[in-house]
Amino acid sequence: MKGYLPHGAIVAAALCFAGGTSAAPSKPVPYWASINQDEARMRVGPSLDYPSNWVYRRRDLPVKVVQVLGLWRKVEDPSGTQGWMHVRLLSDTPTAIVTASVAPMRQAASEGARTVFRAEKGVVGRLSSCSDGWCGFDVGGQRGFVRAADIWGATN
Repeated sequence: MKGYLPHGAIVAAALCFAGGTSAAPSKPVPYWASINQDEARMRVGPSLDYPSNWVYRRRDLPVKVVQVLGLWRKVEDPSGTQGWMHVRLLSDTPTAIVTASVAPMRQAASEGARTVFRAEKGVVGRLSSCSDGWCGFDVGGQRGFVRAADIWGATN
């Protein structure tokens, strides 16, 4: 029969194609990512068949990707907890969480610059750039510069 392929050949071809495109990481690990959903489940293994060990309800929370397996990413959260998340739950948007008790957000990247806001421990914001120990930090439209030592996230 013309154009006929045995069922096994089709399955094998599909597996080779899928494995070749989704198994290769787009960048070397570790790298920074952030949660891009209002609710994201961390699982104990890289599949929906594994139970959730954490449910995150914090969009933009930074995570460090430490391993890639197909469409799954093993991530580490700010507390050091590790588990697996599906790639669709993550974004490349650079974010950070304040780890100091209070992080002064300054008008410029300098200790002598005027403090325009104060971010308390646990506040999550988006990063614009980091250099010389300072990062541009945006918390809901309130912008300033914070010391990189006061935050955990995509600072390098």
